[in-house]
Amino acid sequence: MSERNGRRRERNPAEETHRGGFGELGGASGGLIERTFRERIVLVGVTVPPAHEDDAERSLDELSQLVDTAGADEAARVVQRRTAIVPATFIGKGKAEELRELAEDVDADTVVFDNELTPAQQFNLEKLLGRSALDRTAVILDIFAQNAHSQEGKAQVELAQLRYRLPRLRGRGGTLSQQGGGIGTRGPGETQLEVDRRRLVRRIHKLEADLRDIAKHRDTQRKAQRRSRLRTAAIVGYTNAGKSTLLNRLTDAGVLVEDRLFATLDATTRRRDLPGGEPVLVTDTVGFVKKLPHQLVEAFKSTLEVVADADLLVHVVDASTPEPDEHIEAVRLVLAEIGAADVPELVAFNKIDLAAEAAARYLNTHPGSVAFSARTGEGIDELLRAVGDRLRALTSVVELHVPFDRGDVLASVHREGEVLVEQAEPDGMRLRARLDAAATTRLRAFVVGTAGA
Repeated sequence: MSERNGRRRERNPAEETHRGGFGELGGASGGLIERTFRERIVLVGVTVPPAHEDDAERSLDELSQLVDTAGADEAARVVQRRTAIVPATFIGKGKAEELRELAEDVDADTVVFDNELTPAQQFNLEKLLGRSALDRTAVILDIFAQNAHSQEGKAQVELAQLRYRLPRLRGRGGTLSQQGGGIGTRGPGETQLEVDRRRLVRRIHKLEADLRDIAKHRDTQRKAQRRSRLRTAAIVGYTNAGKSTLLNRLTDAGVLVEDRLFATLDATTRRRDLPGGEPVLVTDTVGFVKKLPHQLVEAFKSTLEVVADADLLVHVVDASTPEPDEHIEAVRLVLAEIGAADVPELVAFNKIDLAAEAAARYLNTHPGSVAFSARTGEGIDELLRAVGDRLRALTSVVELHVPFDRGDVLASVHREGEVLVEQAEPDGMRLRARLDAAATTRLRAFVVGTAGA
């Protein structure tokens, strides 16, 4: 039958599987329902002063990409300007009725709001619309569930999903209450809602404990890296900016590269020698996005700590995007949330093979930035030189005098810094070494002066 005749399409239950696709958030296992057909979605954006409708349209364009990545198609979109949000239904009952009629006209399965909905608003909207009402957070969680492959990534996504789902549990009436079988135990007993909530809370606690154990293991790894004194550079940026392509270009890491949002969730670290010969550990991280769900940031904190602990952030920006400054600001907001706002940053505009003129303009408006193409390799040498210069700028060249009987200090200088000159004197060794501020402070008893780099 026609898809636009105002009637709902018939679904074949045999077509539905549980492999992790777009749809309702699943149970405690963290899985989502995937259907073999692509759902039709109505997108809704609401602007409240001082926001403008143009901002809402750009945000809906990105939401449309997210929906497509999740496995659904945009059937229609609605943008409404309001002076205030309706607490109970977000958009008001009249507008909800218009949305219901529009969804029927285009035979849409779900209505997705670009704004975050409270559990009560979502429940009330579903009653008014007669179909699922989701928000941007639910879509992003769905995409993460599809793309999580490692054990840690799956646990992090499931934890975020359950934290999102817990306040949205709804009761099913007294018919599912459990009654006792003896004197004094008869009555409504424990409702199914309470059982579901208790199971979710128990699963959340289990996942939190598992992730704490993983975080301890990561902390041990970071301590070993700090002892090795290898510099670290974390590649950050908006989703689909080309971070994984850059890591592959620099290190032949073999990370999955796809032209879709959030294709890479698991952090990957590889070693690379800079033009000056210094080794550096380069880490590809999960991409950020505007309105990134807080549940995801919390769940992925153990993964994102590699960003906060990095010596330098290589902030990759897509030069071909119409509004790069909005993407830069969105990334910096997340960096501030995870405690990485003070980490030195190198802004690097990618895709100059697609937008050379735009990249040239951005270089002028962002002093100290570089431009390159991860796909063709153009500008990669300049990027590496800039990374080396920024990392060297974090250190200072100092003169040290180490007595012969302090071999431990001599070994520490070699381990924690770059020894430039080493010369024997009658009463000890004189060294000129490049050290960071922490190492210089620890060895200050042996520092006899500073030198130019």
